[in-house]
Amino acid sequence: MRKRVFGSIFLTSLVTLLLTTGLLLLAVHAGLTNDMRRRLVTESSYLSAVDNIREKLEKFGSVYADRLTLVAQDGTVLYDNRTNASEMENHAVRPEIAAAEQNGTGEDNRLSETFAKQTFYYAVRLKNGDVLRISATADSVFGALSSASPWIVLIILLALLVAALLAGWLTGLFLKPIEALDLHDPMKGEAYDELSPLLHRMDKQNRKIQAQMDELQRRQAEFDDITARMDEGLVLFSGKGMILFANHAARALFPHDSAEGSYLTLCRDANYIQVVEQALDGKGAHGKLERNGRIYELTASSVEENSAWHAAVLLIVDITERERAEQQRQEFTANVSHELKTPLTSIMGYAEIIAGGIAKPEDVAPFAGKIRTEAQRLLALIEDIIHLSRLDEGGETVSFEPVELSALCDTVRDRLQSKAAGKGIALRIEGEPAAVSGQRRTLEQMIFNLTDNAINYNKPQGSVTLTTGTENGRPFVQVSDTGIGIAPADQQRVFERFYRVDKSHSKMTGGTGLGLSIVKHGAVLHHAEVELKSALGEGTCITLRFPKE
Repeated sequence: MRKRVFGSIFLTSLVTLLLTTGLLLLAVHAGLTNDMRRRLVTESSYLSAVDNIREKLEKFGSVYADRLTLVAQDGTVLYDNRTNASEMENHAVRPEIAAAEQNGTGEDNRLSETFAKQTFYYAVRLKNGDVLRISATADSVFGALSSASPWIVLIILLALLVAALLAGWLTGLFLKPIEALDLHDPMKGEAYDELSPLLHRMDKQNRKIQAQMDELQRRQAEFDDITARMDEGLVLFSGKGMILFANHAARALFPHDSAEGSYLTLCRDANYIQVVEQALDGKGAHGKLERNGRIYELTASSVEENSAWHAAVLLIVDITERERAEQQRQEFTANVSHELKTPLTSIMGYAEIIAGGIAKPEDVAPFAGKIRTEAQRLLALIEDIIHLSRLDEGGETVSFEPVELSALCDTVRDRLQSKAAGKGIALRIEGEPAAVSGQRRTLEQMIFNLTDNAINYNKPQGSVTLTTGTENGRPFVQVSDTGIGIAPADQQRVFERFYRVDKSHSKMTGGTGLGLSIVKHGAVLHHAEVELKSALGEGTCITLRFPKE
């Protein structure tokens, strides 16, 4: 804009200066020409009044500054103070001569062949009918311009300089109020009155835009806050498959991949690519992604961007726990069915033998004992399943109370003393009293299961020690044995439901496979930690550490 304004002002100034100079030159030349005409008229009036004009001319004409010519009525030149009259042609047809003979006076202007000189002729008719013509020569306009060309060039250069300076000054003066305008606050400061409607409109538009920007920023902040708090990953793709947005959870899931550019830069998993490409084709899609030991559900929705492209929204949900829970449910159902079927099959078998009269009288009592044993095993299994289900639901509807761990250990020892003695196992209690806040029945069941396992998987003439106490302000109970121990590969799984290290030994001892699982769930209920140390052939030590009171 500055260049255009400068150019306009410069051109206007230059044209104005040149036109003014030209008009001044023309006015000056016209003035000089009029002065010369008036002089010739005055001189002709004086000379025409002189008697014997021809004699006077021949006597004094040679010293006269202007050209004097005396012409007879027939056009013959009688006298000329510059040229021999006999050599001059007839002047009857000259405009000024013809006009003087007809009207008494006549005048004319003629340019030289080079247009450099201009001659003014004035003729007056004398009393005797002859015509006296006076002429004066001066530079014409073209001649004057030609002779003054160096000065004219200088004037033009000065005009250019003046025009440039003037244009620069006027441009700055004109644009200063406009350049000083604050487009964010156009009503601030002073401006041309002609700009007021535009400035008011700009101010109104700015306020409207600012309100819209504030609303957009508020919504963007809400969107960012919501997506940042999401545990699920959220990724938005354009119709061309470019990543428009990826929230924190999605970026954390792919820390070594780029969340910018094409969807292929985010992840190279085949299931992921298939789900995204189906959504970009306008179809909803579902899939699963396994990454870093976790399982994620991919749900992609298609959003029509235009008739040719479809944008896509990808939701990534961690379903690891759900998948594991489903797997555990299936395994639990299968294991429960198997565990229930085994004692029931034995019971049905022995009962059919007795009912069919096949059993000998002396075998009825042993068969009945076996039926009783399997029924007890079945009852214990059902009780453990019920207990474990209650722990899964957050424990029994029993409030917490202060419980002395050493007293619980005494109770458990009394319950298992005869079983331990029957197997030659020494059962001891050590340590000092330690109290916790918890559910007495659940805590007793946990210690009972640990002690029962320690007896079942012990060596002949072995020992089981129950220790209670406080360490770093945290109560604990510890059950250690001198049994067969647990292999390192099995130590991570012994707390799973129905998991048995030695299934033949478990069948022989009558275990349900739920004892340690109940211990683990009970520990979760009481916010306790379970620590297992074991070595094959050396024994096992399991410690329950409870939080500080």
